[in-house]
Amino acid sequence: MPHQLLGLHHVTATAGDAQADLDFCLETLGLRLVKKTVNFDNHGVYHFYYGTERGAPGTIWTTFPYKGRGVRVGQKGAGQVIATAFSVPAGALDFWQARLADTGVATRRDTARFGDDVLRFDDPSGLWFELIAADDSRAPWTGRDVSAAHAIRGLHSVTLSVRALDATHDLMTGVLGFTVTAEAGNRTRFTAGGPGPGHVVDILEDPAAEPAVNGLGTVHHVALAIGSPEEQVALREDLLARGIAVTEIRDRSYFQSIYFRVPGGVLFEVATVQPGFTVDEDLATLGQALKLPSWEEHLRPSIEAGLEPIVYR
Repeated sequence: MPHQLLGLHHVTATAGDAQADLDFCLETLGLRLVKKTVNFDNHGVYHFYYGTERGAPGTIWTTFPYKGRGVRVGQKGAGQVIATAFSVPAGALDFWQARLADTGVATRRDTARFGDDVLRFDDPSGLWFELIAADDSRAPWTGRDVSAAHAIRGLHSVTLSVRALDATHDLMTGVLGFTVTAEAGNRTRFTAGGPGPGHVVDILEDPAAEPAVNGLGTVHHVALAIGSPEEQVALREDLLARGIAVTEIRDRSYFQSIYFRVPGGVLFEVATVQPGFTVDEDLATLGQALKLPSWEEHLRPSIEAGLEPIVYR
């Protein structure tokens, strides 16, 4: 019997400049910075978590700003998440098209994706973003002169690129509990935990796709949400029994995680819902202080000295 995933948890990308990333996500997209910490595997790099008020699973976009750290520009391609879509209310895309144009961001409109109205654009690092007009009851974060009538509700979906779909299809439907809900051309839509925004993974099958190269301007992984640590352990054991290489359970302070690659090469994370981002900060002050995992707190002076200064504009 397939495991029961709740939908998307977060998407994590390798960005370029930290200040430019912060400004774009806060000032232009109107997201909330719900956590400012560091890459647990490289303390000299920030890890920014953006989302709605409390960073609920399914609303979270996260970045590692690696400019100046010897990381090359990446290449989007097979074996990677190539686009991340956010959900906005029906009728909001004209507002966003004008807002992005005012900041010098070029946009492209697409109305032919399963009936969705899609606005496509790139962020300052070259990451591919989309806004999709959808019926979405999740409460938005408002501010930066973006009203509730237009504000981002959270993640809508991600688009993966693979050269061959069959083995990834079988893993997602037979093990991870996804259902195929739509197909058009070489795009197949999978959903888990519900039918709407925040539950969608689209896969593009392209045998001629160039292989992805991780680096600046590319998505590192997509994380799916699971309801409990016990369910996560059961999934991990099942994946190992099927011969799929999967990491040990890793403590990310705000959730517990496992990582593995689907047959098409895309890196998946499965993360728990708890304890969440208020475990070390009050809801009202999320994202304001640099937070470190408890086991690294004694290194705070050296960690802070190694991080580039950033400001909230």
